[in-house]
Amino acid sequence: MPILVVPTTAVHRSFLAAWDELGPDHERWMGARAHAAGAEEDWTRNQAADPAEFARLVAEIRREAEPDTALAPGIVHQTVLWFVDGLEFLGRLSIRHDLTPALTEVGGHIGYCVRPSARRRGYATQMLTQSLPIAAALGIEPALVTCDLDNTGSRKVIEAAGGELEDERHGKLRFWVPTQVA
Repeated sequence: MPILVVPTTAVHRSFLAAWDELGPDHERWMGARAHAAGAEEDWTRNQAADPAEFARLVAEIRREAEPDTALAPGIVHQTVLWFVDGLEFLGRLSIRHDLTPALTEVGGHIGYCVRPSARRRGYATQMLTQSLPIAAALGIEPALVTCDLDNTGSRKVIEAAGGELEDERHGKLRFWVPTQVA
């Protein structure tokens, strides 16, 4: 059964396959960037193909969750989790520990993406549901989760997790999702 895990080099091959599926127009969803102050970097697909560079990418992504990591201005700490089934990378989820004004408007606390070949199997719902106790442990209650106005699938995922629509801003629907189990 697929689960959320901290980023790991064990899924290197399938991570790259997922990156290829998303293509250049959507590669930002792979989260191949580091935001530590003084070490801001975006990895290319070719860089990530190198095992040593991929290991460095994984380490930098994991570092962003640590409260003592200094981040670039305007960036908040985030816990990035990968949704995997064994060694198969299925998707990515980010839990942003705090909200900036921009994240309050359009980004929210939690963002997720499922690789194209794994879509329409309920994985996004599983990812969001599995992330809620983690968000609660980070002191987030409730979590703001947003989706594009026309993204019916994502809206259903958020509603299935208990999300209540607050409003629409800038083409995004904004939902508040409880993170505590009643």
